[in-house]
Amino acid sequence: MSEKRILSTFVVPIQKEKLRIQDFDASSYTRIQSKSAWKKALKKKRITINHNISSTADFLTGGETICLYEDSTQKKPEIDIPLKVLFEDDYLALVHKPPGITVSGNKKWTLENALPKNLRPSTQTDALQRPEPIHRLDHPTSGILLIGKTSKAVILLNRLFEIKKIKKTYLAVTIGRQKNTGVIETPIDQKASETNYEILHSLNSQKYQALNLVKLCPKTGRKHQLRKHLAQLGNPILGDIIYGINGKKHTGNGLYLHAYGLEFTHPFSNKNLFFKTSPPEKFKRLFPAFPF
Repeated sequence: MSEKRILSTFVVPIQKEKLRIQDFDASSYTRIQSKSAWKKALKKKRITINHNISSTADFLTGGETICLYEDSTQKKPEIDIPLKVLFEDDYLALVHKPPGITVSGNKKWTLENALPKNLRPSTQTDALQRPEPIHRLDHPTSGILLIGKTSKAVILLNRLFEIKKIKKTYLAVTIGRQKNTGVIETPIDQKASETNYEILHSLNSQKYQALNLVKLCPKTGRKHQLRKHLAQLGNPILGDIIYGINGKKHTGNGLYLHAYGLEFTHPFSNKNLFFKTSPPEKFKRLFPAFPF
């Protein structure tokens, strides 16, 4: 297998007991979304453990480096969607994800399929054939997204997320009266979850009592964590048609949730990086005096 055909690379978390690789839940680390697809990839010899081709008989204990290789029979398209590139070097990039586009998946119109036309190819020996998103944002969420351009960069960036060394900051507009600051620790899917929030500005609202511009700092990364936590607090995000309050669901302008900032230490240069990207105009229309 050629290094340039690597699609995804990750390090297996420590397991409580050894686990057969065909039973490993890789959905959080790869774009394979089902167990059957994972087993097919194993049978097609598209998966390596510590650079050795894996079989369904192999076991995992934790710490192994898993590489998923592209299926040469299913070439992904490249699409032309201009993206704002906030930072780029030979190892990684930070891009602004517009609202209303899916990060990755089997569909043609994804941000991942737009990356090759927006980023420079890496010159490193372990350069990926296609840049890889390190984390995900929901389809309606806008904001900053971290991209890996080499196999080693993907491993190290995933590790930084795993040990909580990447600080993410979001902006949201919530509805209803809300305490100025707080910590939400309601478990999500039986897993520990934590979100810190701070209200930056509030407006009176005839329909919602109040609209709040809120800064959110999640300490964990569960699916829909911010949306679920704020809904559980009784202050759902404006425009959330899934977790909003019946009778008070705002439609037409999308979800008011924006990945505003990302801070971490560059795994190769060891420089501290902090980047932010302005929210969509709909935030500024609601809070025109706020210095975004």
